[in-house]
Amino acid sequence: MKTKLFSTLFILLFSASFAMAQTTDRTKISFAVIGGLNFQNLNGKTADGSKLENDMLLGYHAGVNVQIPIAPEFYFQPGLLYSVKGAKNTYTFLGTDYVSTTKINYIEMPLNLVYKALLGKGFIMLGFGPYVGYVIGGKSTLEGGSVTIEEDLIYKDFDAGANLFAGYEMANGLFLQLDTQFGMLNINPENTDQNNEATTKNTGFGLSLGYRF
Repeated sequence: MKTKLFSTLFILLFSASFAMAQTTDRTKISFAVIGGLNFQNLNGKTADGSKLENDMLLGYHAGVNVQIPIAPEFYFQPGLLYSVKGAKNTYTFLGTDYVSTTKINYIEMPLNLVYKALLGKGFIMLGFGPYVGYVIGGKSTLEGGSVTIEEDLIYKDFDAGANLFAGYEMANGLFLQLDTQFGMLNINPENTDQNNEATTKNTGFGLSLGYRF
């Protein structure tokens, strides 16, 4: 099922790109490959309403995007990314240090509006827009002393939020950008207990390197 969903997202992405291209100068449409590091966290509240205390997890992302001109210096930029998110937590219990690590693997589709202006021999880039994500794997791991315990994820399959990024693209197509994401959906599973205040949302930032052609 998840393979079918991935295929459907891929087809929708490039079908939408082709449809919009009919009303723009097709010679200016460009594609890019992109990848980089994520510094992710899971923020929110515990069941009793106190703030989640997690450490950032180092993850990564890789994928492609399409850049379609819609007005002078403005572009529509849909993409398709594989992204590893999550968080870490370190604590001590009965004299033993434990590290709890949660990794969530997403297929994400960012849908950004991008402003590009000449700066030197390249372009400065500013972009923002929504994203949607679907879980395709991941796990929670607890390590401490001689003990290692792995568990399946308990979070919802879907996520959505907002992207922001700024960067610089050189004349040869290489670009570097700083990204940030704010998850807007509570990815905790549904709970019928009205006194349970637990919420969990993806947040983080990343550094991306790419090539546009």
